[in-house]
Amino acid sequence: MAFRQALQLAACGLAGGSAAVFFSAVAVGKTRAGGDAEPRVVEPPAWAGAARPGPGVWDPNWDRSQMSSLAQPQLPRDRQCGILAWPCYRHPRREPLSLVNLRKRSLEPGEEELASRLDHYKAKATRHIFLIRHSQYHVDASLEKDRTLTPLGREQAELTGLRLASLGLKFNKIVHSSMTRAIETTDIISKHLPGVCKVSTDLLREGAPIEPDPPVSHWKPEAVQYYEDGARIEAAFRNYIHRADAKQQEDSYEIFICHANVIRYIVCRALQFPPEGWLRLSLNNGSITHLVVRPDGRVALRTLGDTGFMPPDKISRS
Repeated sequence: MAFRQALQLAACGLAGGSAAVFFSAVAVGKTRAGGDAEPRVVEPPAWAGAARPGPGVWDPNWDRSQMSSLAQPQLPRDRQCGILAWPCYRHPRREPLSLVNLRKRSLEPGEEELASRLDHYKAKATRHIFLIRHSQYHVDASLEKDRTLTPLGREQAELTGLRLASLGLKFNKIVHSSMTRAIETTDIISKHLPGVCKVSTDLLREGAPIEPDPPVSHWKPEAVQYYEDGARIEAAFRNYIHRADAKQQEDSYEIFICHANVIRYIVCRALQFPPEGWLRLSLNNGSITHLVVRPDGRVALRTLGDTGFMPPDKISRS
């Protein structure tokens, strides 16, 4: 990949969430006296921001780069555009302390004023995010529009809809992938949740989020697919997975109906696990994954790929 492309990747912070991390890993040749190239670490530029905490250390400001819904990009029609077709966005941080200009602190009368300013930016509500994998579909169809749900898939969607309705929650919205199998799954589930608005997005379409570690032999997409899909799926994560806005007063319950790769990647990113491990997780068709994002930014995984509400003969993973 050309250096200019790598630079824009880092600026967007699309591959791992931080441009600083990208630059800290770049080695540039420095000639020794003997003529050999000695690798050196390049310090991140000022615009990259502070480096994220090391492995195993929770970053409380993990959702600082949430993408504005008004600036949500659409999937490029020209698939050859690649990652550079996705624009970069820089947005305000969500951690309250980072939102306050502490240089003005000396101008305030005291600690009470600072606490009041911090409170203005604090989230007050919890977000409950239900990630639903689409039901079984005709995988052998050559065209995406023909990859419709199988009879079993339609039964699975009915069971998932009944399960969600039985929870007795006031769901705020359903956001679904624009792929055929996700649309059909949404249509069936939504019948059990009357009055809940539906929103379609290209961001949640299936794809290859990041090269998995360890690799697998049966699934090896072309390298360019990771750059195209990875940018889009990372954009979906930043756009949809974050703590509640400070203006939100009540807890929210949102449903996202999409695909296994997207859900697995989102779970790893939300829990701050290595995103390369997404393929180690496995999800059944029509399964429910429940993420909770607390006002302080802490994230909990309540269920991963739950299909316990389905009879054993209705469970599939295709």
